[in-house]
Amino acid sequence: MALPDNMFGAADTGNTAWVLISASLVLLMTPALAFFYGGLSRGKSVLNMMMMSFGTIGVVGIIYVLWGFSMSFGNGITGDKDIWGIFSNPFKLFGSDQLMETKKVGDATHVVLNSSTGSIPAIVFLAFQLTFAVIAVALISGALAERVSFGTWLVFSGVWATLVYFPLSHMVWGGGLLSGSTDGLAAKMFGTTTDPATKEVTTNVAPIDFAGGTVVHINAGMAALVLVLIIGARKGFGKVAYRPHNIPFVMLGAALLWFGWFGFNAGSELAADGTAGLVWVNTTVATAAAMIGWLAVEWIRDRHPTSVGAASGIVAGLVAITPACAALTPIGSIALGVVAGVLSALAISLKTKLGYDDSLDVVGVHLVAGLWGTIGIGLLAKETGLFYGHDLKQLAVQTVIALAALVFTGIMTALIAFILKPMGWRISEEDEMTGIDESAHAETAYDLA
Repeated sequence: MALPDNMFGAADTGNTAWVLISASLVLLMTPALAFFYGGLSRGKSVLNMMMMSFGTIGVVGIIYVLWGFSMSFGNGITGDKDIWGIFSNPFKLFGSDQLMETKKVGDATHVVLNSSTGSIPAIVFLAFQLTFAVIAVALISGALAERVSFGTWLVFSGVWATLVYFPLSHMVWGGGLLSGSTDGLAAKMFGTTTDPATKEVTTNVAPIDFAGGTVVHINAGMAALVLVLIIGARKGFGKVAYRPHNIPFVMLGAALLWFGWFGFNAGSELAADGTAGLVWVNTTVATAAAMIGWLAVEWIRDRHPTSVGAASGIVAGLVAITPACAALTPIGSIALGVVAGVLSALAISLKTKLGYDDSLDVVGVHLVAGLWGTIGIGLLAKETGLFYGHDLKQLAVQTVIALAALVFTGIMTALIAFILKPMGWRISEEDEMTGIDESAHAETAYDLA
């Protein structure tokens, strides 16, 4: 299949270098997540917890190149129509070989993505987006600690990425239903405007999700909640104290996640420019504020600010600022962050009250902070937010895309979970009591003999 001539151009070397570095930072986040989740687990399940993250890299890393990029962004490369605004044709760019196509168009010979900030090679954009897909799936694993078959998890990773992550990625970032497209939900809610001079049509109020509040965090958090409700709790939940076995691992994981998140957020600008600098600052201050907010809750409620609380507050702040990082001022980011820390610290206690075993608080952190970060844009965005003297339109649009992501992910994840039930989600009760590391991997993290 020949690609359109307008997809060929000269890449900006500075932006290309920045996005490649950012992709490497985001890839580091999944091993960082393995440390974070591994440290929060008990000693007899730490290896399995870490293997769930590393296994996700293996599965999703391969299928993203085969059909994931095509499903998420293929129509932007080929110029074809997408399918119902939900996904692009998975076979148009299958294997991504077309991104290596060369054609002499002026001084350019390679496939690029053009933007107002300068072009980058399409294969570099694929590399960047691949790392997002990997960590989005890996995040879910924290809710399922100590009880899920490793083989079923690997199959779920590939199926869920294909049927949930890739379509939602297209809907939000690839010009689909939840994007600022003139065919999207926001355009249907508040209409479009046509420039009389250029005839360009734009959506009056476009949704904002700069780096993945809906696509990554609401998506993963809602999937985690659905799976926990279907698969059930660990043996002894509510009776056994599940204490983190290695808090230094947790702190190390949080530190590496914070470092990698600069690639996640600032890299999403796809350019080394002033906006990327603003995103860097907003990401830092929101995360710092969320950590303080979480510790304040612990101090008031429990009289003890904890290391695990600090690490969890860091993650909550990173999650909340992700969709909003380019739309807020630094002061707005501090406000967003401190509320995220407080909300998540309060939310994690719900699992014991409501009786669902979200082992490592994926729901309490990623779903709650992801929802707040996405909807909070409608309040705090400098250009369109309610608190800056604007109307309710941005808040309405942000609420709609958050709810749409919840519904889509919830329904699709439930279907996948039930379809995979014959494979066997749970390990045996005996293996669970002995420890999943030994039964699933024939290894133990520590030789205590």
